[in-house]
This record gives sequence, C-alpha cells and structure tokens, in this order.
Amino acid sequence: MASDSSTPVPQKFAPSADFSAQAHVKTVAEYEAMHKRSIEDPEGFWGEIASDCHFFKKWDKVREWNLPDAKWFVGGKTNVAYNCLDYQIEKGRGDHTAILWEGELVDDKGEPTDVRKFTYNDLLRDVCKFANALKKMGVKKGDRVTLYMPMVPELAIAMLACARIGAPHSVIFGGFSAQAIVDRLEDAQSTVIVTADGGYRRGKIVPLKKNVDDACGMTDLVKTVVVYERTGNEITMKDGRDVWWHDAIEGCADTCEAEHCDAEDMLFLLYTSGSTGKPKGILHTTAGYMVFAAYTAKMVFDLKPDDMYWCTADIGWVTGHSYIVYGPLQNGITTIMYEGAPNHPDWERFWAIVQRYKVTKFYTAPTAIRAFMKQGEELPGKYDLSSIKLLGSVGEPINPAAWMWYHEHLGGGTSPIVDTWWQTETGGILITPLPGVTETKPGSATQPFFGVDAAVVERDGTVLPRGSNGLLVIRQPWPGMLRGIYGDRDRFIKTYFSEIEGVYFTGDGARFDEDGYFWITGRVDDVLNVSGHRMGTAEIESALVSHPRVAEAAVVGFPDELTGEAICAFVTLKGDSEASAGLKDELRKHVATQIGAIARPKDLRFTDALPKTRSGKIMRRLLRELATKGRVEGDITTLEDLTTIAAMNTKDEE
Repeated sequence: MASDSSTPVPQKFAPSADFSAQAHVKTVAEYEAMHKRSIEDPEGFWGEIASDCHFFKKWDKVREWNLPDAKWFVGGKTNVAYNCLDYQIEKGRGDHTAILWEGELVDDKGEPTDVRKFTYNDLLRDVCKFANALKKMGVKKGDRVTLYMPMVPELAIAMLACARIGAPHSVIFGGFSAQAIVDRLEDAQSTVIVTADGGYRRGKIVPLKKNVDDACGMTDLVKTVVVYERTGNEITMKDGRDVWWHDAIEGCADTCEAEHCDAEDMLFLLYTSGSTGKPKGILHTTAGYMVFAAYTAKMVFDLKPDDMYWCTADIGWVTGHSYIVYGPLQNGITTIMYEGAPNHPDWERFWAIVQRYKVTKFYTAPTAIRAFMKQGEELPGKYDLSSIKLLGSVGEPINPAAWMWYHEHLGGGTSPIVDTWWQTETGGILITPLPGVTETKPGSATQPFFGVDAAVVERDGTVLPRGSNGLLVIRQPWPGMLRGIYGDRDRFIKTYFSEIEGVYFTGDGARFDEDGYFWITGRVDDVLNVSGHRMGTAEIESALVSHPRVAEAAVVGFPDELTGEAICAFVTLKGDSEASAGLKDELRKHVATQIGAIARPKDLRFTDALPKTRSGKIMRRLLRELATKGRVEGDITTLEDLTTIAAMNTKDEE
C-alpha cells in the first residue's frame, strides 16, 4: 500500500529518553556525523565496521566502484557461516540459544506440540554434519544448491551448510508451484534440491515433495533430492535420486572446516519478479552482504546480547535471509522461527508466542498488522506484551492508521517503530528510523541508513528539492548491493543502471518531505507489491495466456485494505470460448498452479478487447482506473479504439 503521505499526521514520535540512553546511536548529532562520514569516507567507515567481523585474510581494498560494478573488501577471505557460528562461540556464546523454533501444531489446550532450541554449539554441529553430507553427494564450491523447504530449522541449517562449503544456495519460497521451481532450477543450473515431505500451513499439509517430483518431471537437470521428514505424509522416493535427510547425515563428522571464500564469491541467488515474465536471479556475494546484514541488524533493531528477536517473515524471501538468519546470528542473539500462519489455530497465535518467549524485538509486515487490526485490539490486550522494546515493519510502506494501531496496542505507546524500506536487490535495509534517535512520522520510512546516499529525482536525473515527488535513486554503492542478475548482464544494466544515468534506480517512487524524510509511494514499473511480495505483471499475464482458452490478458494492481495491493486480471477469450463464473475460477486456479497461490488474481474480468494505443501498447493506466474506480475518467485520446473503453465502462462486471 502506498503510504498516505497526503494524510495529515498530527505529530512526530520521539524515542523515549530511556531507550535513547541505552541505544547504539543516542543522538541526532551522532547519527548525522556518522552518516556524513559514511558518505564522504566510505572506505574508512566500512573498513572500521568490517573489522568487527572475522576475516581469514584481511582485504586489500575496501571498495572498488566502476559503474555499475561494485566490489567490497577486495582480496579479503572470509566465511559467512563461520561468522554466524564459530566466531560467536569464540566470543563465549556457544551455550546461548541461537534459534528458538516453534511448529504450527498445537494441542487441545492451545500449547505448541513442537518446540526446538539450538544453541550456537548445537547449530554448528548440525551445520557441519549437513555440510559434510553435501560434500559426500559431490557438491563443490560454486555449485548452486536449491532449497525448497518449510519454515523449519533445517532450512537455516541447509543455508549455513551451503555457505560453509562455498556452495551458493537458491531458496525457493514453499508457496511456489512446480513450474516456478523448474524455472528457477534451470536458470541456476542447480542439480541438487533440498526439500521436505511436506510443511504445515493452517493445519494442512503443503505437499512440497510432490511439487518437487512434478518439477523433476519437467527437467532432467536434478540428480539429487534430499528430503527432510517433517509431516510424515505419504510420498514417493525415487531410487538413485532421493535420499532422506537423516540418512544423508548418518555417519557424517560433526566438524567441517569453513571454506575460505573470496569476498566477491557468490553467497546466494534469490529470485524476484521484474517487469518481464522471467524471474530475476539476484546475485549476492560474500563479504559485503555479510557485513551489511550484520551491521543493519545491529543498528536498526538495536540488538543486545540477550534479545529475543522475532522476524515473522518466511526465509523464502530476502527478509528471512537477512533478518532471520544471517543478520541476527552474526550478532550472537536468539532468533525466533515460527513455522506457520498468524491465525492458526486462531488470531491470538502471535501474541501467545510473544508472551511465551518474552519477545523483545518484533519485525512483521503491514499486511499482518492490518489483518490484526480487523480482529480488534482486545486480542493482543489479553496477553502480556510488556517484553516488547521495539517494533519493526517491512515489505511495503505502512499506512498511518496501521502504524498508530501498532504503536498503541503492541508497543504500549512507547516502543519505537522502525518502518524499513529495502529490496531483494539491496541485501539489507536502506531507509529506516534509528530507534534511539529518529523522530518517526507514521507512514514514512524517514532517513537513509549509513552509507546510503538516497535522492528523489526527475526521470532525467535532476535532483528534486524537499517537498517534491519523484523517483527514488541511490547515488553511491553500499556493501550489501546485488552484484548482478545471474546469467543476464544486459538485464542487470538495463533494469538498474540505464533508466537514470549514473545511479541505481530502485523502481520506486518517493516523496522527499520538508524535513528530509522519505515517503515511499510504490512501484513505477509493471511490478505489483501484494502483501510485501513483488510480482511482475508479465509473469502473471504469461500464466493466463498459457491457458488454451485465453487469447490475451493484462494484469494491474488496485488498492486493497488488507494486502496493500491486489491483482486484477483483464482477459479476452479465444473465439468460441464463453465467459462464465466457472471459467473465471478455472483461470484463477491456473495462475496458482503456474506460479503459486500468492499470484492468484483477486479480481478477474472478461472483456472483448483490451484498450491499446495506436502502436499496440496496452494502456494499463486505464485498466487501473477500471479496477480501482469501476470507470475510466482519464485522458483516452491516444486510445486506438474508443469503443473498447466505452464497452468496459458500461459492461456488467460479471
């Protein structure tokens, strides 16, 4: 949901004196001095920050920048898993809980039936065993390993095991379909996939292994499938290809030397939607991402050794990579993982978890907050949430009403809220309040993080003054930034560094207000943001057109009270096909099968023709008006066939 930057906000919210006194950054003057130095002397600034991390060999140079290519900590050798585990143990954190995991299922009293705790010592042991298992399967440094798993600790263990041996991981969200798995497998040229028999979601089993089997039926690339036993549902194991996780690690040593990875070795691929039908394999490397994830986690969430920190995201998205696994573990704290849905068995589940584990830092999405609002403040009011010291928001701009509800009913009117803006491509948080310093405004991501040189510009690159709306760009490289789109150099340059010369173009619009605060106003390309998840319109359109009865399709977003933005599809059918409610349901299910349930259109409308310009371009602006207002009122002078919109304006929606 675009932030309501036009809505008057009566006040700013300053952090309490008590919070500021114990924060890592305590005053506005301190933030301004640190930010100024980070922009003017990035090598000196980030060199000091990186010295808190472990390097087997120190870097020769902090930064190289040859637009569009950045390199950080050049010549350095390190390992992210070593920094998450061994280095924390060396600091005396070995017996401290690293991951506290709660499964979705509960007993008849509402108590979780499955809770597991891993100390840093435990986690290192299990990571080493799985790393050795991967080696035994023939996985070598540089080989891409695909992970398609539920939210269980073994997903984090598999990621860290890959990082330990220098094999980049490609995590695929467990809600994606077999076809989506194939697209990502083939792009990454991954021959090993790690999955589970199933996962739990709202008490039902998600058939992960079956989806993998279906995907393997569409490609001959996969040589090994490792299956973690989670749900006990019936599955088929293929001889010579499939191996149970517990069998794979049997007999494996519980020590494994960490690979000395070059600073710019690939750490992971993560696929995200763009404005074409093909997902982008965002490539992140080792040292820069490692340092940035650790430092942003520490400063934005003001992490302290005994924090019980809970990010509610799925590890299948970048938020889970950076702020469930790599960022928190490098800070030696307890990171909480929850397997299931926020409303299973009821809408009190999150608050029960906060009370049960005395959560201190809580990071979730505006979509979830709006869903909680609809259930009423009496539900969180039944629980002791007094342990919460800080709240965070991620995935999309948070509207002021949701911000205020969050502030009052979860934060007790005192806990600072960090409304964070960033992307899969950025690796970590770029614009955010600092909780001990920033006077927050409900709906604004506020100010840039250290090392982030953000600006709002015109399309020609002209920097706009305060009080202006424009395009959000970043003018200098930062350590966590993507290094490319895997296997597609031209698309990398075109998408991020060609739209506006000399800068990284985020694809987002923003308003830069009179106080120098940033308000993110949403995507300016053909990408939708539904519940914080990015989806390209072209990908959904391609799925619709793959149906034998569809001639053409156009997809747009429209405002939705709960998800921020929802998907509306306009479909023209082939000659002898008839529109019907049954076909509408069939097409929505078809999209879910092709991509995943998250891409299923909320609204689908049949039309005789799509509005196009004389050059044949679909006028999505007009379709957005139809989806939002039900009528087109804007300029239609460039429309080729005026009767198209006239028909749509008068046609019954069904």
